[in-house]
Amino acid sequence: MTGFALTAPKRTIFGRDCRATAAAEIAGIGPRVLLVRGRSVAWVDELAADLIRSGCCLQVVYSAGEPDLEGVRNAVAVARDHRAECIVSVGGGATLDLGKAVAGLCVSEGDVAEYLELGTASPRQLNDPLPFIAIPTTAGTGAEATRNAVIGVPERRAKISMRDPRLVPDLAIVDPALTDRSPKSLTLASALDAITQLIESYLCNRANPVTDALCEANIRPAMAALHRLMTCEDAKARDALARASFLSGIALANSGLGIIHGLASVIGGRGAAHGAICGRLLASGLTINSEALKRRSESVARFDEVDGWLANGLGVPMGSGVLSLHRFVDSNGLPSLYDLGVLETEIETIGKLSANASSTKANPVVLDQSEICEILQRA
Repeated sequence: MTGFALTAPKRTIFGRDCRATAAAEIAGIGPRVLLVRGRSVAWVDELAADLIRSGCCLQVVYSAGEPDLEGVRNAVAVARDHRAECIVSVGGGATLDLGKAVAGLCVSEGDVAEYLELGTASPRQLNDPLPFIAIPTTAGTGAEATRNAVIGVPERRAKISMRDPRLVPDLAIVDPALTDRSPKSLTLASALDAITQLIESYLCNRANPVTDALCEANIRPAMAALHRLMTCEDAKARDALARASFLSGIALANSGLGIIHGLASVIGGRGAAHGAICGRLLASGLTINSEALKRRSESVARFDEVDGWLANGLGVPMGSGVLSLHRFVDSNGLPSLYDLGVLETEIETIGKLSANASSTKANPVVLDQSEICEILQRA
């Protein structure tokens, strides 16, 4: 029997309108609270007021886009000055990653760069992080269930993860209602991120029985939910995507990903949205991986399963899942790779950099340079 270990939030509260318990839960963890938040979700103002009424001493940090080294440094300084006892993040994946990084770094010495894989030296080890509470307002990254915080390194035009099992949130409060009526473009990109994470976790060379079960149970419903939300607002579809996003985080934290996320880590360093990159690369990545396995006389049974789940979710004939996915993202206005910052002249460079990305190491087959570049060319 295949052995495995399982990393997940210490506690999770999932359900529509479960956010009503958030203030009480947080106040019970620590009275000096640093709230890391975005500006787009009005409910966070209610949470802040509830925390103050509960007797918490509150300090707020606003996130602005995906965190970079300087943004993390500034937020860590605020947390230390506040003498924070717990960190709460409410927002999309970038906001959750910022809070996660602050929870680990504000009680550790040295600079954030010392804790990233930036060279040949091993990253420094964090001290035990502060308690961290994650409340996602998008359904995509699964950051409320992962052990890594993605941080931009502008001088390298790259995004690099700070990883530590202790960065997994102590409490995840996942309320699908916080994603209701999200813009179509945000819903599309975020959901494709979660779907890509489920698919790569299922196909990767580190998959295990637990991650298999999570991915098998959620790829088709997630695709069907996204298909539905591209035509109309639907609470049940929002619930399905929030569940898929959360479970995709658990899956990737306990298995791995693949070349699509390897490429996305490089392309994303140029400023493009991560979910949109994954969605644009997914169909071509599945095709090239499958073709590479066939050339090496290896099984593509799992790829056929994924194709079937995609077909079922999109309501198209079996055997046409990947092709229909490509048409689906086009018809719903997902940006092209060119619009996401990929120039034809950069394909070789991006391919070389992505071959060494940490996510690529879990790809189900070792791809050569020409195969990696072909993913970009076909996309």
